[in-house]
Amino acid sequence: MFYWLMKNIVVGPILLGLFRPWIVGLEKIPKEGGVILASNHLSFIDSVFLPLVVPRRVSFLAKSEYFTGKGIKGWATRAFFTATGQLPIDRSGGKASEDSLNTGLRVLGGGGVLGIYPEGTRSPDARLYRGRTGVARMVLEAGVPIVPVAMIDTEKAMPTGTRLPRVRRVGIIIGDPLDFSRFEGMEGDRFVLRSVTDELMYELRRLSAQEYVDVYATSVKEKRASLSR
Repeated sequence: MFYWLMKNIVVGPILLGLFRPWIVGLEKIPKEGGVILASNHLSFIDSVFLPLVVPRRVSFLAKSEYFTGKGIKGWATRAFFTATGQLPIDRSGGKASEDSLNTGLRVLGGGGVLGIYPEGTRSPDARLYRGRTGVARMVLEAGVPIVPVAMIDTEKAMPTGTRLPRVRRVGIIIGDPLDFSRFEGMEGDRFVLRSVTDELMYELRRLSAQEYVDVYATSVKEKRASLSR
């Protein structure tokens, strides 16, 4: 109910009216059944605009820090993300990553729409970075379609580190569903997982026209943080 109210009555109409997002390829998202929407990640508001324009309910895997904040702000953030169906994931690796994978698989097994950012974090400089293979494992284990999505100019509307967005048009380009059925039963092969992930990232690069960097975005962020100390 909260998700419906926020999208259709409270927040959705205001944001759509102000930012007037343009959309290409919305009809390519299946109207029913489990599906993964795999998107580039430029800004916090990517997780706002994509669910607003997709007719079906979209659940995103959100970093666990959004659910563990303290005080009134922490409570408000936790309540918002929980009420809008966002799912906490622990990105520390190991068993935590396995639990995150299983959380996504439950959404897909129930016929839901799961939003994923293959880069694992927001781009630090609007370039597209190497994808992590968790998305490949998920699509092969679930056996569902995966639809590439390119967010356009969202980093200009809300750059990293800002609290309020700047009103300007943003875009969303939705590509054709990718078929990886040829790799059925091979989710345990790391070379297959890398091949699937790289094919997905190639399609995201084509749709978004971003410069591609074949390193993980987290590595770039860590290096920048160490240099700034």
